Amino acid sequence: MERCDLGERRRGPIWSRRAGAAAPRGVMVNITHSVQGYHSKTIHFLNVAFDSSGDSLLAGDRQGNIYVFDLNGNRFNLVQRTMQACTALAFNLRRKTEFLVALADYSVKCFDTGTQELVSWMRGHESSVSSISVHGSGKYAITTSTDTAQLWDLDTFQRIRKLNVRQSVGIQKVFFLPLSNTILSCFKDNSVFAWEFDTLHCKYQLSPPVEGSVLFYKVFAVTRDGRTLVAGGKSNHLHLWCLELKQLIKIIQMPEKVRAVRHLEFLPDSFDGGSNQVLGVLSQDNIMRFINIETSQILFDIGSPEEGISTAVISPNGRYIASVMENGSLNLYSVQALTQEGNKPPPFTFKVVEDGPKYTSEANKLITKVTSERSKGPWKSKQSKIQSRLLKLQANTSLENKENELPGGLNKKRLQALLKGFGEYPAKYRMFVWRSLLQLPENHLAFSSLIDRGIHSAFVNIQKEYPIKSGKLLRVLQRTLSALAHWSAIFAEIPYMPLLAFPFVKLFQNNQLICFEVVATVVVNFCQHWFEYFPNPPINVLGMMENVLAHHDKELLQHLIKYNVTSQVYAWPLLETLLSEVLTREEWLKAFDNIFSNHPSYFLMIVIAYVICSRASLLHCNQAADFEFFFHHRNNVDIDVVIKEAYHLMEATPLDIHPQQMLDDFTPLTKGQYPVFNKYPMFIVNYQAQKWEKIRQDEIEYLKERQLAHESEAKAQEQKAEDEAWYQRQKLLQEAEEQRQKILLEEEKLAEQRQRLAVVKRELKVKELQLLDGSRRRFLNYHQDQLQMELKCLDDEIARKHLIKDQEAVTKEMKEVEAHRRRVDLEDQRVQRLIEMDKEEIQKARTVAEENVARGEQKYTDSDWRPRWDEQDQEECYREIAKLLHDNRVREAELLKAMREAEEKKQEDVVQNKAQLEEEQKVAAAADGHRKQFSDDRMNDELELAEKLQREDGCFERLHDLKARCTERGVEVQQVPGSGNISPSDLSTLASSLHKNVFAPRDGVGRSRAELARRERELMAEVRRLRRRIASRARAGLPAAPSPPQPARPEGTCTAPSAAPSNYSSVKS
Repeated sequence: MERCDLGERRRGPIWSRRAGAAAPRGVMVNITHSVQGYHSKTIHFLNVAFDSSGDSLLAGDRQGNIYVFDLNGNRFNLVQRTMQACTALAFNLRRKTEFLVALADYSVKCFDTGTQELVSWMRGHESSVSSISVHGSGKYAITTSTDTAQLWDLDTFQRIRKLNVRQSVGIQKVFFLPLSNTILSCFKDNSVFAWEFDTLHCKYQLSPPVEGSVLFYKVFAVTRDGRTLVAGGKSNHLHLWCLELKQLIKIIQMPEKVRAVRHLEFLPDSFDGGSNQVLGVLSQDNIMRFINIETSQILFDIGSPEEGISTAVISPNGRYIASVMENGSLNLYSVQALTQEGNKPPPFTFKVVEDGPKYTSEANKLITKVTSERSKGPWKSKQSKIQSRLLKLQANTSLENKENELPGGLNKKRLQALLKGFGEYPAKYRMFVWRSLLQLPENHLAFSSLIDRGIHSAFVNIQKEYPIKSGKLLRVLQRTLSALAHWSAIFAEIPYMPLLAFPFVKLFQNNQLICFEVVATVVVNFCQHWFEYFPNPPINVLGMMENVLAHHDKELLQHLIKYNVTSQVYAWPLLETLLSEVLTREEWLKAFDNIFSNHPSYFLMIVIAYVICSRASLLHCNQAADFEFFFHHRNNVDIDVVIKEAYHLMEATPLDIHPQQMLDDFTPLTKGQYPVFNKYPMFIVNYQAQKWEKIRQDEIEYLKERQLAHESEAKAQEQKAEDEAWYQRQKLLQEAEEQRQKILLEEEKLAEQRQRLAVVKRELKVKELQLLDGSRRRFLNYHQDQLQMELKCLDDEIARKHLIKDQEAVTKEMKEVEAHRRRVDLEDQRVQRLIEMDKEEIQKARTVAEENVARGEQKYTDSDWRPRWDEQDQEECYREIAKLLHDNRVREAELLKAMREAEEKKQEDVVQNKAQLEEEQKVAAAADGHRKQFSDDRMNDELELAEKLQREDGCFERLHDLKARCTERGVEVQQVPGSGNISPSDLSTLASSLHKNVFAPRDGVGRSRAELARRERELMAEVRRLRRRIASRARAGLPAAPSPPQPARPEGTCTAPSAAPSNYSSVKS
């Protein structure tokens, strides 16, 4: 066995010598990936996938290394390192160098093997992706995880749809069916749904397994033709489903050592037409057994308990099997070596048993049991004689029965017996029976090659001749006819081909391959010799039918001949439409149940039977149009009677005129490739094809010329339209110009009107301004008068207050002077009185002195001592008194003089104050003049501004504001308080403040009032201070007169005249 260790190599050969068919145990090469180092280890492979050709293999290991193995070129190449384990691979994309890999991070990436670059990164799964299914076209892919399945567009790598299920249900697998647009979804509850790929509508659901079955589906496999589904799970039973019938058709029981199935895959065969018969079953014991699902024999197996298989993939061409082993290596098997006689195990016998009580709901179903024991004879069940008899018949099958055996396990003789008994096949199984009767080969590749040629030129415009409402039906009809035309050129020239094919197209519109093969089989077998006289009707076939009609109903034939109704009228319309014009759907299906179950000549007999069964109606027709109408429309004919009559004609017609002698037996289409169909006059068809081709070329040329003519005409029309548009634009421009001229004239008129209106407005404005000016002047005059009156009132009030204050001051001063004078007079009088009193006292004292002197002298005389000393003292006293009186008089004179000087000074102050008051009044008058001038200027400015605003926006509101402002200013002037005690400095201050703040706000007036009051208080305080000073001076001068200072005297002398008596008395004593 060849071994290949990848090691650290990025590329290299796979094997040194290709083993081929001589490979031991079928193993061509064993591939491992080991890493050498301190700890040598083997990296396990996890997944493998073949490309669409089957000659290249993609493998991914646990570390994310992706290798491509070219089996033809014997080369491997490391194309990507994802650095994480892969969970699924797909290598059959439309772009051959691209592949999909699902990684452990739940993402799916697309890489290119040529450039080794990342093409796209698709995210969206929340759990590990278990499988990737790619559509047959390679444009779409489905990725499946346990909780969701997602459909991707591989051109744009955008997600198209997402299938979510409940967590309790779970998804087992979602995949595309081969060669169809159907998606199959399998869930963990054993439910299987089929979905239409284009619309994603549910097509059907497979009914759950038979009652009592404990099989839970885990793995699935589908044949290459998409007709059979095999499902397995935790059991040794395999369920075979027919997807066309949507039924469980067989249960295969594997050997007892198989307890669970882990993987299923069909082995393709180039000669089975896609209906694969060999199924690979990987069980829990890691052995993959390949069995024939028809014979239930184990053909060969791979793997062993020692070298178990983990998973396996079979190449699409059926040449190789790649298996990932339990030890992590990769084995590549040669199918050719495995299928050789020497490598095949002995054939196992099998038992066919009838359903037991475990499968009571599926009666008459067989469980095919695969056993590992040899049996010398067929095993018979006591409870199933029918099955035993079937096996015996199979063992002793004669040649005749082999001819009657049909695909799908049917027998033609039995079907004919069933048909004669019931008259038709069950509607549920009709299509299946037809496919078996016609033995359709289902050549997918050949049909695909025909379809790939596109729509035939003869049927490009078929919708014009046959306007079918259903777009899908029209497309299927167009494709089917095009495939027939590409298969044989005659079908492109036959005008009735759409009529012949349409019934089958309508029946098999969901399966175009079956539709094409049914039509082709009908043409090859039931339309024999139809095209030998092309383009004329098949005269030979119509002649045979006329001979049969003449033999069985001469009267009807004579009646038809009488009115020139030939077989081209009564037989050919029924033949070319396959009776679809004269029968309903159910009648047509019943008729073709019998046609397909008999010799091709039966089709001609049933047409003749239809004519014979309609003889009553035909004998009453006497015009050719009536006959033509009769054979092109439905009539009241019992199809069962027609079918019986056809069988009667088949039996009663002599051999010499029987169509069976001239028509060949039924021959099915060959498998792989369709047979060559050339039973028609080649030269006529070719000539007609050439003619048609020439006509088509001429038509193409004509169409081109017509297209050019149309383009020229379109250009001419376009040019004409442009010219018309230009003329229209010119006309519109001219009309617009005229309209503009009119508008200009109207605008000129409007301008004149506007000018006149402006003149009127100006006059009105002038008048209004004159009125406003008059009102303004009146208002100003009134305001000036008011201001003058207010100022006059203020001046008068100020003058009056000043006069009153001056008068009060003068009066007060005069009163004070008078009072002072009176006080002085009173003082003078008091002084005089005092003087008089002093004189009197002096006189008295003198008198007393004289008396005392006299006494003294008397005493002195008496005593006659100290006389001279008394006389001196007396004289000194007299001198002192005289001096005091003189000083008193001098002081009184000085006082009077000072009082007169004070009065003169007061008079001078009063005169000076009057002069200053007059000057201040003059200053106030000048300030009033300045204030008036300022107010006039301010008023003029505001009026000019008001006029300007009036021109723009209107002047009445501005005038109103002006009036309100002037009124407020007048009120402020009126609110200035008057004061009668204003000094000349206060008047000058007031004048200057009035000159500066004629229109000042009220707080300025308040400050003026406070200043006036302050200055008035200061003036009054000065006057009081002056008065106190005068009074103090006056008071200071008064007490000095009566008490002049006395000179110092020695102790014991007399100090006053009044003291003389006392002193005298003391002296006397």
